[in-house]
Amino acid sequence: MEITDAITKAKNNEQLAFNFLLDTFWNDVYAFQLKRTQNENDAEDITIQTFSKAFDKINTYDASYNFKTWLITISKNLHIDLVRKQRKTIKNTSKDNQDHFLEIIDDSPTPEDKIITDQNLAKLLRDIKKLKPHYQEIINLRYFQELSYKDISEELNEPMNNVKVKLLRAKKLLAEIITKPNAS
Repeated sequence: MEITDAITKAKNNEQLAFNFLLDTFWNDVYAFQLKRTQNENDAEDITIQTFSKAFDKINTYDASYNFKTWLITISKNLHIDLVRKQRKTIKNTSKDNQDHFLEIIDDSPTPEDKIITDQNLAKLLRDIKKLKPHYQEIINLRYFQELSYKDISEELNEPMNNVKVKLLRAKKLLAEIITKPNAS
């Protein structure tokens, strides 16, 4: 499959085209992020977010630009957003030139937060049960059993890129269920 054909098919929501694009460009985007973040987990998370955002916005892609460049631009912007969020979490404060310290914001949950989280978890579990079984399974393996993509790939006997795409799809479907009005 040619890249231009894959983009056209992806715009028509053909899953194989998404898989092809992910397989073709995953290493480029991941290597770009690994160089920037110097952290495999962050690089992988940002790369997944990059493809998720790109696939969601595939209809806005302008063919006069190189597709890889478009992906790298999305990836770069996601990384910048991540860095900005981290800077908000840890404020760098100084009283004078010699006395520097970091003020760390306490994000630990209050007892009220715990109650809300428990209630939300019960609702989340009900929403997950609305997904098809193979999507339930991949959500369970990744977020409840906290398996790596490699471990999930071995557990399901599927290529790692398929696991990543399936997880992206599962998360998108779950988000639609959660945000649907009158969902219970």
